[in-house]
Amino acid sequence: MTTIYDSIRPIVWRNNKLYLLDQRILPKEYTEIELLNAQQVAEAIRDMVVRGAPAIGITAAYGVVLAAAIRHAEDPANWKQLIQQDIKVLAASRPTAVNLFWALEHMQQKIDAIDGNPFEILKTAADKILQDDIDANIKMGRLGAQLIAPGSKAVLTHCNAGALATGGYGTALGVIRSAFSDQRIEHVYADETRPWLQGARLTAWEMVQDKIPVTLLAEGAAASLMKQDKVSWVIVGSDRIASNGDVANKIGTYALAVLARHHGVKFMVAAPTTTVDMQIAHGDAIPIEQRSQDEVLSCGNTRVAADGAAAWNPAFDVTPAALVDVIVTEKGVVENPTTEKIAAMMNA
Repeated sequence: MTTIYDSIRPIVWRNNKLYLLDQRILPKEYTEIELLNAQQVAEAIRDMVVRGAPAIGITAAYGVVLAAAIRHAEDPANWKQLIQQDIKVLAASRPTAVNLFWALEHMQQKIDAIDGNPFEILKTAADKILQDDIDANIKMGRLGAQLIAPGSKAVLTHCNAGALATGGYGTALGVIRSAFSDQRIEHVYADETRPWLQGARLTAWEMVQDKIPVTLLAEGAAASLMKQDKVSWVIVGSDRIASNGDVANKIGTYALAVLARHHGVKFMVAAPTTTVDMQIAHGDAIPIEQRSQDEVLSCGNTRVAADGAAAWNPAFDVTPAALVDVIVTEKGVVENPTTEKIAAMMNA
């Protein structure tokens, strides 16, 4: 029987306040941050307290709940107008994760239809976004795991597309959790993922919590790992998928896809349909967030680069659909994605 690993919850609503697990200080400390308004939520998203496209969207939805409670208390007659500034602040927090904008648009539709106190309606809507994400991840995990042949031994993942990047269970790590539970794989390799080290700090931590054997490697070691036939699949998440199947994900994903194709390793993207942006025709149109040079020039709070050196720090890159063997969503599996196949999946 499949074991469901669902003990890690990075986003919690408690006593009419939003609490986020501070992912900046994991695995050294397990600390929740209390958030009381939309400005604090936006800052938490921007400062990487919470990260991962689905988790950002869920967090933003609860940010709207907090904002609505405050604005309605301030001015019951005009709260709908006042909350627009809060929604703009939330929308500006990070540009690449399409789930952020999907969640805000969903909450705006609820706002437009409300007559009276908005709190319960918006809180229920945010709760549903959270639960739907967890349910979708569990379904995705099962669908993706079925593509991995029993006895495949090991897979490689990049960044963190686990429970910490979602409402719970995870996208790429959801597939890995299901595959391990079904005894299709025995081991996980995880890229460290510079400059924020999400693989080292977060993915490794999640796997250790679930007692799934995990080995870290520097990104530069991935080619040698594949050459030695150590992994059968690369499994990653996504922050935005264009309508043709091009995939924006953490910087370094594109390189893994190129290496995987050269070495005959399959490449899987696991993401909810809220990550698919049907308004964008191809990956070149996806906005790529440029973050501070200091993240590359330093490790933690310690500068490691030579004084006077500059850094280029795109947070994401785009993997062409031609290098993707399969995209797995809660609606199904798309092999060798194309515009037509993505559209058919979204309309299913």
